[in-house]
Amino acid sequence: MLENFTGTTPRLQVVLDHSHPYCPSKAEMLKQHRELSMSIRRTIENNEEAGIRPSKTYQSFVAAAGGHRELNFIEKDVRNYITRKVRNVFEQEDAKEFEKYLLRMKEKNQNFFFELELEEDQSIKLAFWADARSRAAFEYFGDVISFDTTYNTNRYNLVCGSFVGVNHHGGNAPKGFLTYQCASMKRALEVCMPTTIHRWCIWHIMKKIPSKLNGYKGHADIEQEMSQVV
Repeated sequence: MLENFTGTTPRLQVVLDHSHPYCPSKAEMLKQHRELSMSIRRTIENNEEAGIRPSKTYQSFVAAAGGHRELNFIEKDVRNYITRKVRNVFEQEDAKEFEKYLLRMKEKNQNFFFELELEEDQSIKLAFWADARSRAAFEYFGDVISFDTTYNTNRYNLVCGSFVGVNHHGGNAPKGFLTYQCASMKRALEVCMPTTIHRWCIWHIMKKIPSKLNGYKGHADIEQEMSQVV
């Protein structure tokens, strides 16, 4: 602890000795003494697969043991096990099953196309697929493509982007491509689709208007006029 010696010049001195008695009864909760038994791990895995929250799982252990002090682990240990072990395994298994599904679709119809890239731990890095029907529809409805990634998945934290074609009587290369305001998308389209006109989605433009113009008295009229201009 630190002691303050008063005087003409205040000083601080480090005292290395313990200033309070030891408490051996609490030693079991130190990190090196906490552990999850095989049966506890199996229950955590089963509950996670069933969609039961970690807090509920931990509380069930507390109830079964008769109190927190009767357990040699804490709720954080349950959460850490799920993050480091269970979910990694599930993601790897999901990636394998997803690849099998894509291969089955390819076997059913050779016009089905997909690309799948995995991380070193065999979890999904990126995936792209287009079924035969959507590829055929693009020949007729491919004038303009809208690309939207305003949402993502919570479990795997992977952005899910959907390509949606609109209009009619198009060709192989779309005439227009609508995206959110992303510089990397703009550069990619310039390289991959040099003849395609890249435009920003009107929703992404207009959603900024309220925050910029809320302080003005004629905000509503300005927003309506801006929408017409855009």
